[in-house]
Amino acid sequence: MLVSIVIPVFNEEKTILEILGRVIGADIGNCKKQIIVVNDGSTDETPKILNQVRKKYNNILLINHIKNKGKAAALRTGFSYVKGEIIIIQDADLEYDPSDYYKLIAPIINDEADIVFGTRFHFGRPKGMPLIRYICNRFLSFLCRFLHNIRVSDMETGYKVFSRKVLEKMEIVSNGFDFEPEFTILAAKQKFRIKEISINYKPRSVAHGKKIRLKDGLSALLTIIKMKFKR
Repeated sequence: MLVSIVIPVFNEEKTILEILGRVIGADIGNCKKQIIVVNDGSTDETPKILNQVRKKYNNILLINHIKNKGKAAALRTGFSYVKGEIIIIQDADLEYDPSDYYKLIAPIINDEADIVFGTRFHFGRPKGMPLIRYICNRFLSFLCRFLHNIRVSDMETGYKVFSRKVLEKMEIVSNGFDFEPEFTILAAKQKFRIKEISINYKPRSVAHGKKIRLKDGLSALLTIIKMKFKR
């Protein structure tokens, strides 16, 4: 079985080498990996580093956006190159740990789920996550449950793993971080089976490169509300 790992990247010169090393070395059992990196118009040293890495590892497919378009736009580009039966979304920072891959893909391999969310909140607020960010995340997940009857604890998680049949049914139109609620709500409307698995998580601050801002939270909020009335 082939697992496609899609990595959207924007200005991650400090972390991109390490995360790619972790992805390459991650255990996925008897499956094989397709690694797709989408450089979303980075303006730091990220493009230079990625070109060097691509020359070293022939199993990394690198696609470049000339201008920054947003996370969802980068993912849509990456999805168009997917060949695997299972898709993993991997952020380019070091918040999410590829050592969790095997337990995330196992429910799909065993036909227990169509989609797996790696939840950060099975044990409450992760160490190092600011309280306000934790409250906002939980509120957005609660709103999804209240308006769309989606029972997930962590809708905003960056670890979303899903089968190819899910990808083929998704018509993502967002460009930015509002991908998370759009994907989740579309999955629920399509009646896909969603399972949550607890993951390792190491939050980073804005000072260390965290890119989500208040406007992204507001955009997610509006997406959740708008999709309530969208057929």
